[in-house]
Amino acid sequence: MEPRPRRRRRSRPLVAAFLRDPGSGRVYRRGKLIGKGAFSRCYKLTDMSTSAVFALKVVPRGGAGAGCLRTQGKVEREIALHSRLRHRNIVAFHGHFADRDHVYMVLEYCSRQSLAHVLRARQTLTEPEVRYYLRGLVSGLHYLHQRHIVHRDLKLSNFFLNKNMEVKIGDLGLAAKVGPGGRCHGVLCGTPNFLAPEVVSRNGHSCQSDIWALGCIMYTVLTGAPPFMASPLSEMYQNIREGHYPEPAHLSANARRLIARLLAPNPAERPSLDHLLQDDFFTQGFTPDRLPAHSCHSPPIFAVPPPLGKIFRKVGQLLLTQCRPPCPFTPKEASGPGKDGPDPDSMEWGGESSLSAKGVPCLEAPIHLLAHGTLQSDLAGPEGSRRPEVEAALRHLQLCLDVGLPATQDPLGEQRPILWAPKWVDHSSKYGFGYQLSDGGSGVLLRDGTHMALRPPGGQVCYMPDRGKLETFTLRDVPGPLCAKLAVLQLFASCLKRQLREEGTLSTPVPPAGPGLCLLRFLASEQGLLLLFSNGTVQMSFSGIPAQLVLSGEGEGLQLTLWEQGPPGTSYSLDILRSHGCAPATRQHLHHAFRMLQSI
Repeated sequence: MEPRPRRRRRSRPLVAAFLRDPGSGRVYRRGKLIGKGAFSRCYKLTDMSTSAVFALKVVPRGGAGAGCLRTQGKVEREIALHSRLRHRNIVAFHGHFADRDHVYMVLEYCSRQSLAHVLRARQTLTEPEVRYYLRGLVSGLHYLHQRHIVHRDLKLSNFFLNKNMEVKIGDLGLAAKVGPGGRCHGVLCGTPNFLAPEVVSRNGHSCQSDIWALGCIMYTVLTGAPPFMASPLSEMYQNIREGHYPEPAHLSANARRLIARLLAPNPAERPSLDHLLQDDFFTQGFTPDRLPAHSCHSPPIFAVPPPLGKIFRKVGQLLLTQCRPPCPFTPKEASGPGKDGPDPDSMEWGGESSLSAKGVPCLEAPIHLLAHGTLQSDLAGPEGSRRPEVEAALRHLQLCLDVGLPATQDPLGEQRPILWAPKWVDHSSKYGFGYQLSDGGSGVLLRDGTHMALRPPGGQVCYMPDRGKLETFTLRDVPGPLCAKLAVLQLFASCLKRQLREEGTLSTPVPPAGPGLCLLRFLASEQGLLLLFSNGTVQMSFSGIPAQLVLSGEGEGLQLTLWEQGPPGTSYSLDILRSHGCAPATRQHLHHAFRMLQSI
């Protein structure tokens, strides 16, 4: 039996080096190929009369067969839809023309390529970057949905970046108008990994189907892989219908919750675009106003926005004129839509004597973080595991909970000077979380995930832009780009020191902290506040209970220090807790600190 002759692929007609739009008379020079899809190719295009640069989408016209006629009809629908759209987050449509072989669409040129290129270079993106991109995508998608248009093919390669790093939704080849019932007819089209359950079940696309795709995109850029990947295709579609995907445990709680909302199998349970940006993921996290161009290939280091004078005036007004005696620690809800963080009058101040006695909180109340901050690159260890300091703190807390039987009262302890933060101020929604150490030093975990500290006695400035990177300066030698951050730190420090002096609660001198000591994390919930330092020290303040807890040291040198009604605190060694146990109230404090640290 003779082998069947191989079908020869039909070659695409060549695109001329120079093209003329017969309608306008403009002449363009075709440049390099910048992208290609199943039915089209995209080139860089230059207007010969103005030197303006565009992107040229080229679709072959083909012959007169049924398939070619269908393709021609799709191109006509794409032009009809896209040419009427005007929005900063949608690729601009500048015109179209055709010749015997091709249909040409002149589009906005996005010089930074697509988010697919960014993810290929970066593997994963940071949560501030994801918030930035999602804000633009939600804005553009909301514009489409208001005009009863569903995109039907939202994916990373269809999100383009211009020279200013503004994200643009493009490639409306599959976009369609929804019918009176809010749905398109039940055609299975789009990228398989990002198809919504109702689309897989052939119930048609709707605006909620695009929102599902946003959830897939958010998951992909944060983890480096789509939520739904399986072979064969039928297995993946079954996972999509049931909403089964790998839990991204290393992400923040707010990110995980928003992904779960977006990937709800029931379309009615997904958030609307009108309310999406009010989610805790956006309101309780830092969103940059813009991204640097180098973030296409390396993680950005976010800076406090200039000018310096504006920072001095604004922070000075908020801090120096608002200093007052500390109020009880009562975490506030995040700012609502349209607000840029909390009102100055709602700034939270804390200290060892600032808690009012209102009884013990319910031990098993669910942990819901109202605010939190993390040092840059400290989200997780290798392969999604926790950082060593977090694991060590959990082990130490577990040791204290496991040793001995519960006692009726705490054992006799000692009064030892320890390094801890007797004062702190939470203004993380705008600037950062500032704290005063018992050695006289001060620090701030800034909103952009960097850390800066002033070390006594000479006022050495220690700056940590990323985990493991330490830069030290004298006050005179601080680089210009860091002066705004130093201003924030100094204003926090001066106000906290003044409060300590006024209250007469200056701590007993302790050995000064090393230059590498920094606040890794702070966690605020309705039950209290937890601080985790890079030396493994865990500090916990409890809402409604006049108590502070500090766990410090290593191994057999581990010690627990408690403040019940203000200083001085009482310290217990691990050996004493082993032999004597601890009172029920102390055990409750330890248990809650353990659960709160587990929640991250």
